[in-house]
Amino acid sequence: MEECIIKSPLGYTKIVGDKDGISSVTVINSEEKVTDIIPDVLEDCVLQLNEYFEGTRQQFSLKLNPQGTIFQKHVWEELQNIPYGKTTSYLSLSKKLGDVKAIRAVANANGKNPLWVIVPCHRVIGSDGSLIGYAGGLHRKQWLLEHESPYKQQTLF
Repeated sequence: MEECIIKSPLGYTKIVGDKDGISSVTVINSEEKVTDIIPDVLEDCVLQLNEYFEGTRQQFSLKLNPQGTIFQKHVWEELQNIPYGKTTSYLSLSKKLGDVKAIRAVANANGKNPLWVIVPCHRVIGSDGSLIGYAGGLHRKQWLLEHESPYKQQTLF
């Protein structure tokens, strides 16, 4: 496994992967040393994340290799179908996965998503439109949703 640390607008980000794909992208809540030389197998991921944060990429095209249960992987695959700039609710996601009663299991799998930003769990909100349940912190979820919004808020001052 190779790994690197990059700086994003939302904090230091750790990327882990190998020839089989990217296995995790996590935001770190502390200051870390940025990796000087990015391993070859992680270069494309770093490039695509930087493009996303610069606003020039809306979709990732990376080989992914997250570790999880079959159910979790099924949820993570469904998350990738949520379009850039759109949101869905945990209830809607449960329905799409075929079981309304699985809402807690879906929310739990969503919270265990190891591929921050790339698998867009930040696009899942409460049925009432509230920002709930985000492992990276609600301030990051709000930032990501605003970053993806087609309606950019203009400042008055």
